[in-house]
Amino acid sequence: MGAIDSARACGAQAAQIWGSNPRAWAHPNVAPPRSEEFRHAWRQARIGPLFLHAPYMVNVASPNEDFRRRSIDLARATVALAEAIGADGVVVHAGAGGAATERDRAVEAAAASLGSIADTADTTFVLVELTAGGVGSVASTFEQARELFDGAGRHPRLGLCVDTCHLFAAGYGLDTAEGVAACFADLRRLGLGGRLRLIHANDSKFPRGQRRDSHTHIGQGHIGEAGFRAILAQPAVRQCAVVCETPGRLEDHARNIAKLQDLAG
Repeated sequence: MGAIDSARACGAQAAQIWGSNPRAWAHPNVAPPRSEEFRHAWRQARIGPLFLHAPYMVNVASPNEDFRRRSIDLARATVALAEAIGADGVVVHAGAGGAATERDRAVEAAAASLGSIADTADTTFVLVELTAGGVGSVASTFEQARELFDGAGRHPRLGLCVDTCHLFAAGYGLDTAEGVAACFADLRRLGLGGRLRLIHANDSKFPRGQRRDSHTHIGQGHIGEAGFRAILAQPAVRQCAVVCETPGRLEDHARNIAKLQDLAG
């Protein structure tokens, strides 16, 4: 029940947790009575939405068929745990095909993988997280996300998770009100507004467009307070959950949450 205690201590109104070791292939190992106990305790705590993040090992676009199969199996196991504990969604990275893989093939593989994972979801959503745009990245822009969702047949259990640091690294001008407006206009233009269910609110240690995924505390990076104030004012953002993935200890998380609440007004 540590997640509940930590969320309360931070003043959080939503949370994202791991279902298993984030850097290993081990599947979640939570007995049904324990899952039901947590489900009940989370509901009673009335904190807000709950999300699981699939382990970093998962790469839905891997050109290695065995690696991709293991990724699908691990993500499906995480979805099963999410269903058991009543989580609202499972975050899965959009994946990367590697430098030697043609983009079309990587997108096709990722779309098929995500569809297969989403097929196992009943009440939860599989939330595709856009990446910072490194080598072989399948989806770091909304245009690429649209392509990926289309490839997955616009599966009804697939949703979108955007990380502010990733979007900034991919080139979106989230450090100005004008850039934020243009970013979310692009989201709407591509018909993705209804898919957006989770925001990872992270400032960026590096300037815009450098494709560097390096998080820092809210207002202390290159997006800055003005950028986050504009982001949090967007109607699409106000309709979905916002969680921090900033570094540090519990007190650092509490400060970032308080800062976001202040900037959101």
